[in-house]
Amino acid sequence: MGRIIQISDIHFGCEIPEAVAAAHDLLHDMRPDLTLITGDITQVGARAEFLAAGRWIESLPTPVFVTVGNHDVPYWDVVARVFHPWTAFEAAVGHPAHDHQFSARLSDTALMVRGITTARGWQARLNWSKGVIDLEQTARAAEALSRAPVGALKIVAVHHPLIEMEGAPVTGDVKRGRRAAELFADAGVDLVLSGHVHVPFALPIQLGDHRSYAVGCGTLSHRLRGVPPSINRIEWDDETITVTVLAFDGQAFVEDTTWTLSRRQDTRHAETAPRPETVAEEMRQLAEDDPD
Repeated sequence: MGRIIQISDIHFGCEIPEAVAAAHDLLHDMRPDLTLITGDITQVGARAEFLAAGRWIESLPTPVFVTVGNHDVPYWDVVARVFHPWTAFEAAVGHPAHDHQFSARLSDTALMVRGITTARGWQARLNWSKGVIDLEQTARAAEALSRAPVGALKIVAVHHPLIEMEGAPVTGDVKRGRRAAELFADAGVDLVLSGHVHVPFALPIQLGDHRSYAVGCGTLSHRLRGVPPSINRIEWDDETITVTVLAFDGQAFVEDTTWTLSRRQDTRHAETAPRPETVAEEMRQLAEDDPD
């Protein structure tokens, strides 16, 4: 069995110190196969916030994978927002904001994660907090994930949910999000992990064979939206993926909601798994067909 801890929207500068400290201790006790942080490690992208976030991330057991969120843009520095929005983020996390990838062979399973940037330093609409996804980047990620070992858990990590959760307190409103989700479902991706809405959820993407799932994570900040601070524990075997919300009760993280998700089985066998060259051609064609 494999295990991931998903954390999101810590918002250093607006974080809950007790929850952040408890998460640190939990990770050292649990030693997951991967700690995956789905964006918004800072509140306004200030230097002091990135320094605090970087120190905390560096103190965690490795490996750690971080995607960039809309709050990780240097809010008050217009030049940086336009020309180099992710420089401070990359310095804090120690890896690129774009096309970052992680893979591992575990004792009885395998894992592959690809990060995609849905945040933007600026964009051609008034609300810059909303998401945008690039279909060329999506195609590269889908092709890379199609080359994962047979049976590996395939994960796309983004900040904004590509598929909106009904009743969510805010929306990601990701431009081309549904199209990207369709590409990932066709490529056999198991999970699309996200943050942004500060509310945990797990639901099937209603595309393809309904065996790709959107999983959202709560926050460790004071920017709560009707639910306690929380993180996700994600465990998987050959048959199922189990997502358990670990809610912070003021002293420790305790188990809350659990979702049990059935794994797609055709990608577990070489003869029925999507062929990388076929996926690559389909991804390129779909990206070319979309004028946006």
